Parts: sequence; structure tokens; C-alpha cells
Amino acid sequence: FLNKDHLLESRPELRLCCCECLVHTCHRKKELKARTVWLGHPEKCEEKYPKNAIKNQKYNIVTFVPGVLYQQFKFFLNLYFLVVACSQFVPSLKIGYLYTYWAPLGFVLAVTMVREAVDEVRRCRRNKEMNSQLYSKLTVRGDHSVTHPDEVIHVMSYDQSSCFIRTDQLDGETDWKLRIAVACTQRLPALGDLFSINAYIYAQKPELDIHSFEGNFTRESLSIENTLWASTVVASGTVIGVVIYTGKEMRSMLNMSQSKNKVGLLDCLTKALFLAQVVLSVIMVALQGFLGPWFRNLFRFVVLFSYIIPISLRVNLDMGKSAYSWMIMKDKSIPGTVVHTSTIPEELGRLVSDKTGTLTQNEMVFKRLHLGTVSYGTDTMDEIQSHIIQSYAQVWVTQCELRDSASSTPSRKPQLPAPKVRKAVKAIALCHNVTPVYESRVNGASTEPERTEADQDFSDDNRTYQASSPDEVALVHWTESLGLTLVNRDLTSLQLKTPAGHILTYYILQIFPFTSESKRMGIIVREEATGDITFYMKGADVAMASTVQYNDWLEEECWNMAREGLRTLVVAKKSLTEEQYQDFESHYNEAKLSIHDRALKVAAVVESLERDMELLCLTGVEDQLQADVWPTLELLRNAGIKIWMLTGDKLETATCIAKSSHLVSRNQDIHVSNRGEAHLELNSFRRKHNCALVISGNSLEVCLRYYEHEFVELACQCPAVVCCHCSPTQKAQIVRLLQQHTAIRTCAIGDGGNDVSMIQAADCGIGIEGKVRYFSLTRFLHNPVKAHRLLMVHGRNGYKRSAALGQFVMHCGMVISTMQAVFSSIFYFASLYLSLCWFISNAFSVCPPGGILMYGALVLFDQEFVHVVVISFTALILTELLMVALTVRTWHWLMVVDELISLSCYLASLAFLNEYFDFSFIMTRMFLWKVCVITLVSCLPLYIIKYLKRKFSPPSYSKLSS
Repeated sequence: FLNKDHLLESRPELRLCCCECLVHTCHRKKELKARTVWLGHPEKCEEKYPKNAIKNQKYNIVTFVPGVLYQQFKFFLNLYFLVVACSQFVPSLKIGYLYTYWAPLGFVLAVTMVREAVDEVRRCRRNKEMNSQLYSKLTVRGDHSVTHPDEVIHVMSYDQSSCFIRTDQLDGETDWKLRIAVACTQRLPALGDLFSINAYIYAQKPELDIHSFEGNFTRESLSIENTLWASTVVASGTVIGVVIYTGKEMRSMLNMSQSKNKVGLLDCLTKALFLAQVVLSVIMVALQGFLGPWFRNLFRFVVLFSYIIPISLRVNLDMGKSAYSWMIMKDKSIPGTVVHTSTIPEELGRLVSDKTGTLTQNEMVFKRLHLGTVSYGTDTMDEIQSHIIQSYAQVWVTQCELRDSASSTPSRKPQLPAPKVRKAVKAIALCHNVTPVYESRVNGASTEPERTEADQDFSDDNRTYQASSPDEVALVHWTESLGLTLVNRDLTSLQLKTPAGHILTYYILQIFPFTSESKRMGIIVREEATGDITFYMKGADVAMASTVQYNDWLEEECWNMAREGLRTLVVAKKSLTEEQYQDFESHYNEAKLSIHDRALKVAAVVESLERDMELLCLTGVEDQLQADVWPTLELLRNAGIKIWMLTGDKLETATCIAKSSHLVSRNQDIHVSNRGEAHLELNSFRRKHNCALVISGNSLEVCLRYYEHEFVELACQCPAVVCCHCSPTQKAQIVRLLQQHTAIRTCAIGDGGNDVSMIQAADCGIGIEGKVRYFSLTRFLHNPVKAHRLLMVHGRNGYKRSAALGQFVMHCGMVISTMQAVFSSIFYFASLYLSLCWFISNAFSVCPPGGILMYGALVLFDQEFVHVVVISFTALILTELLMVALTVRTWHWLMVVDELISLSCYLASLAFLNEYFDFSFIMTRMFLWKVCVITLVSCLPLYIIKYLKRKFSPPSYSKLSS
């Protein structure tokens, strides 16, 4: 028999397997499962809900100190300072005093901990405010208590069987979406009957996808139309729902990513300096011949040359970044800006990707109507209005309706403009998913959930239209301006008011929603007055061209409207007999009950109806852009910034925005990828040049899963990339993909909850807080003053100032290290310490002083070593002060005071530090002329070279300044 230890030693792979199992057990996450929720019987629910609270804090009382230390020391710069400071506890490596290493490091860590503590308190307050919001909860006894909302199934409404929700904080779409209650519960007479029907809800396990849901309510199927996710707002109506997901299982929380501590690019450049430090140390040991304890000497040289990356670099950069952040928040040109991370303001000057939600105001305006033989624009809309008033006059309304539905097959004979206009306007007024919403006259909270008709104001001034597409709202507003008004709509009917005030009722028999695959939507209605059944359909020209009768004008007019930047829709109709509709309905219901290939069978049945349709009209709608969007995008492109637009909008909407905003120029082709065959799409796109890429969420999911490298390689070559219908997780994945496969810096800009993951994943994130919703993201981005100042002024200046400050501080360390190397080489490459370096580096580099060559001091020094120190460091201080004075072009009185304070501090140290300086030698003429010669030798040649370079090779902006 073998014992356990012998078995592990003989089979090391078993030991590794055990370790992996232990790690997996310690970090195991709860497995997400489907659940069954019983109404009124919570004891039957087997699946336990997670705690119903939002927690965004990084630490707690126990993990705060170790957590902050870990986050700080996992970065190279801080770890480097820690290793150097710890090395001073080893006697053979000790150089100078311990406090000269630990005091600056402790100061930096103390400031960091205070800043993290303040941020943690703010996060705690925000979580407490969110978790303290009150919402009504119906219990079995009929009383009400309060709880926090989660993701629910819409089971009942007070007034109607539907409601509208806003999802802009979840998926970025600003339009209202219709949600339908469960049909069987809507017929219950009282609310308390919900707990007596012995019903249950089966819900799928929590998923990341926010656009789909599968479940059952006893025997009724549930879909996304029955759900209300967290982070959405009930915009119209009152909802009673059953909670199915809480806490970390909510889709909004599943799409959240763990935030990271972001550092600027300047902090990453210190690795190159450390490499130079190690190389210099190896050279010194090699010149020594690797004699004796060469490994110890190597480490001592690394410590001696640690001034190449001085601790003052971290102090200066942190102080500078805090100043940049303060200037951004105090800039009157961009009011309301708050900097949450003061460690990366200079990253605004190194943007490569700008990720936004939309580039327009999302306000559609109807511009053009084309009937094939005549075109109406904004200046001739009064003619259409007169035709509508005449057609729907009380004397002619019955005759017009009968003539419209006289035959089941459309007539191909030429018609007069008035009947064609009436048929086109009627089709536009009926073929949509728009619902009129009336606000209640009763203000304030009410304990009675039921609303009476007297509480509603049905006047025209109190009516608003809501739909999932702003194009449809614009079309309905246009028909209202002509006199044909949509006054009411529910799940089974809609009502139109004519210019004469008559109400026309149409029963909705079937409705086919718009999809990205079909690119069209349709509706079948039965008119109450005549009983006629009509199938109306509208969609993109590419989708409608094969469904309408032959014509010779549609393609040309669509191209003409597209050149004007208008979004086109083709409208068509088809009259159906009762027998035709009954045959279609039977096949349609049979296809919907299919278990396998349901979507394909349903689409095939619908396509059988979409044949030989009568072309009615072509509409053109304009999506108004933000002010000065074109010059802003042009400026960003000229600055070398590549712009990617990540949006939750539909593919067609994103494509139109990209064209109208000139994100895609007129001479660029657009390659649309909206199918699952991503491999074929990428191969075809590889053969295109100067082509913008527009990709949908489905194809993007395939590319991110199987073709990461190919997708990034091709997308980075595009002048512009538009990713539409993106989930929050996909946005963050794209950012991380760019960081992994390229060396570029990314900046994410967003204004909704769906942008949080993307902002956290980017190197620099810009977000608009919810408290200032009037200051929208699009206005922020494309207002030239605000966008230009943040990106081109604060970002560029912040990076240049940090770079200049870092160069000054590192220059001092480089020069001191050079002095140390020369000093060691003079004494046979011994790792001897040039004293007083710590004092110069830490006490004077904040100002900051620069460097001086050591060779001058060695050539002109006396026999006394202390004279070498006083000559070299005095020349060092004077050289740096002169270099600062020669570099500055515009003086401020604080800069003069800073120069004088630096010189005064050093002169005072000469007088009081007698153990380091020989004061009697300082008062001699020999000291003065040696210092002056070394200072001039170190300053004058560099200044002459700089002057000649500026004289004979001026920068490009010198012409503008002159």
C-alpha cells in the first residue's frame, strides 16, 4: 500500500489537479439555474434568490488596507519603489538612511489610501441611496410593503393590458417599448385573485442577452414582450409583476464587469527606464570583470542607479494630475464636468477610439412624399392637406371608402393625385406600431390603483405618441398635421379621426413587427364601416423591391432621397378577401405552433402573402444631427483619432446616422455584416479598400468568439467602424479586444447604464451622470466648444505637461546616476555611494532642478573629496534653474518665486550642512569660477543647438503663430 504523500510525490500531475480543484472550490460561483415561481406560495420555490441589493464597493473594513496595497503594488512603478526600500534592511545593500526611502513611499501610499477611502464612502452612499428606493409590493393579505424593484414578469395592469417602458439605461435605445401583460391574468376581476388561481411561472436561467427571454406562465408562453428588466423605467401605465430575478442574477448586473484601477501611459513608460537601469548596472559589473561577489555588487548598482526612476517622479506626476483634474472641473466652457479618476487625465490626449451611443438629436422630421408621378416636399405640404380634407369631407367620405375597397386586386390604371394621396396617407396612418398616450389630470400619488375615464384628458394638446422607432412617430405626427389623427390604440383595434371629426375604427387582425432580417413590417386590418380587409406593409427599398408590382421609378427616387440624407421607407398595400385571409390565418397559426424551425415556417407563410402588392408611395424622413457634428468629427480624424460608434440601435438606424453625420464619407463604401456566416463576411471584406464596416450584434458575437484576430486586423484598417445592436457586454469585449491585440489607447464615452462596462474596460472613460440628464452625451460630444476643449485642450495639454514634468524629474535622476557611474568608474568600478544624492533628488526635484556633467567637476576638483561634492551639486542646481529659465516663454510671478525659493533652499543647505560642504572653500574665488565654467559648459551648447534647430527647422505651427 502507498500512503498519500508517496502517491502525490510519484504523480505530480495529481498534486496539480488537487491544487486546481482547491482553487476552483474557493472561487466557485453559484451555478445559475432555471426556476419556477409560484404565485402566493413562496414556500414551493426551490431556488433561493440572492440578496436584493446593489453593491458596487471595492472593499470592506477588513479588506481595505490589504486591498489598496495590492492594487497599488501590482503596478510596476510602486513595486519597484517597495523593493528598493526593502533592500535597505539588508546591511550589505544599505545605502543612505532608511527614512530617505520609506518616508516618500509612505507619503504616496497615505495619499492614495485617503483618496480611495473618500471614493469608497461615495460609492457606499450611492449604493445606500439606490437600495433605499421604495416600491409597492402586493401580499396575500392585501396590504402593501416596500421593497426594491428587480426583473419581473408583467402579469397585470390596472387600466389596459399593456404598458410602455424606457430602456435607455439598459440598451441605449431612447424610444419607448411596449410590454404586454399575461392574457389569462388580465381577465381576473380583482387583484387578490392572483393568489387563488394556483399558477406558476417557469423562467429560464439568468442570461446575459437583454433582447430575449423564454418562459411559461402555466400553459401560456412568455417572451421578451412580457418582461420588465431592472434599470428600465415604466413610462406609461401601472404594472403588477412577479419577481423572477434579483441581485446579481439581474441582466443589468450580469452585464457589469469588474472595474479596474487605470493608469496612464506615462506610468507604463517607467519599465523602459528600469531596463536601462539594469543594463547600466550589468555594464558596470562587467567592466569590473565579475570579480568577487558580483551578484551583490550588481544589486548595489541597481540601488545606486535607482535615481533614474526617482520617487519624486510619482509625487510630481500625482500632483500634476490633480492640478489637471482641478482645471477640467473648473473650466467654465465645460460646466458640470466631474473627474472621478485623477490618475489618467492626460490620456485624453491619446484617444484612438471614441465610442458613443448616437450622433443625432433623435428627432425625425418628415421631408418628402413621392407617389411615382408627383413629388411633395416641405413647401408643398399644404397641397396634400387640401387633398386629405376634400377626400375625407363628410359628403364624400362614404363614397371614397367604397371606391378604395371596390375590388380585391389593385387597379393599374393611372389615378388622379387626390385619390392616390388619400390612399398613401391612409396607409401611413395605419401601418405602424405607434400608440397614443394621454397624461392623467390627477397629479400626486393615489392609493387607488384604478383609473376612471374622467381622470384622462383626451384633448389633442395632451396626446403624445410612443413607439419603438422614431421614424414611425414622425410619420404619425405628419398624418396628424394633415388632419388624419391617431386618437386611440390597443392590442385589437385603432381609431383615426378625420379632418371632419369623424372617428374611423380599424380592427387589428395580424401584425408583423420589424426585424433586421426582413427589414419591413406589416399589419392586417379590418375596417369597421365596410368590413374590408387590407394588408399594409412598409420597409426598406431593398426589402420591398421584390414584393411590389413592377415600376420604373422606385430605385431612382430612393437614390435621390438617399443623396439628400433622408431615410426612405416604401409603403405598399394589398386587399384581401375573407377567404384569402382565413386561409392565411390557418397556415399562420399552424406555423406558430410548430416546435422545430418555427421562425422559418412563420416567415415562409408571411412571404406567401407579400406578393404582387400595390406600391403606394415613398417617404423621406430626416434625422436631425447635433450642432456642428461634421466639423467635430473632421477635427477628431485630422488629429489621428479613429472613431468607432457602438450603439444599441438597429442596423438601419446606425447606418443612416453614420452616413448623415459624415462618420462615413461619401466616397467610402459600407460593408454591412448582419448574418451568422462571419467567416465568409470577413473574407469578402478583406478584398475591399477604403471601406467602412457596419456590423450587427449577431455577427459581432460570432466574430468575438471565433475570429478575434481576423476581426481586429480588418476593423483597424477601416476608416470607421459602426457596431449596432450591441449589448453592454459586447461593448466591453470590443474595448478589451483592442487593448489585447493592438498597442493603441482607447477612450469610452457613454451616458447610460449600458455603457458602464465599456467605460470601466477602457483606458480612459467619460460618462455623463444621471443627475444632469439635460446635458446629453451627444450634445457634449459634438458641441465644438465642449468637445474640443476636453479632448484637444485639456487632454493634449495634460499629456504634454506630464511628459515635460516627467522629463525634468527623470533628467535630474539620469544626471545623478551618470555622476554616480563616472564616480564609480574613477574608483575602479567600485559600488561606492556618492553622498548627498538623496537630499538633492528628494528636496530639490519637486521644483525641479536638473543635472550637470560629472566630468567637469572631476577635471577641476581639488584633492579634497568634499570639494567634488560641493562643486558638482552647485553646478547641478544652477544648470537646472538656467535651463528652466531658457525653456519658459511666458513668465508668471509664481514661477519667478519658485526659482528664487529653489536657489535659496540650496544656498541655505550650503551654510547649515557643514558635514557635507566645506563653507570656507565655498567662499573662495576658485569655487566660483569652477562652478561658472561647468555651468556654462553644460548649458550653453544645448541652448545653441536648440536655437539653431528652431531657426532653420521651425515647427509647422510657427507659420500660424507668425
